Amino acid sequence: MAELIYGAEGDPVHMPEHLLAHVKVVVATKLRRNESFMLTWRHPDGSGRSSVWLQPAIPLRFVFDSPEEPPIDHALLARLATAASSNGGLILDLEDLHLVTAAGDESPPQERVRSELAQPAA
Repeated sequence: MAELIYGAEGDPVHMPEHLLAHVKVVVATKLRRNESFMLTWRHPDGSGRSSVWLQPAIPLRFVFDSPEEPPIDHALLARLATAASSNGGLILDLEDLHLVTAAGDESPPQERVRSELAQPAA
């Protein structure tokens, strides 16, 4: 499991490492462009959901148990980026997310997504 911690006193949001790796790329790209957006997730115990307004001035921390970066699924990354740019914001379903990694893509995850995300938003 990994943690997303938003704000200096924020409670950690626990999620699978592979999901947080994708969220990290989307969030970093949006905030680097000074684009704020809503992030929503369902509570794993079914008790409800939480939302935070992500914007560049608030401290944000990504904590991973593994020292290795998981593979990046480009289709999932595109879906998350599109959702983050929508009126509803990025809504994560922590229980139902399954990743399929593109076969044969052996470049490091950072290099695979850098060129795609370097382009300004349309």
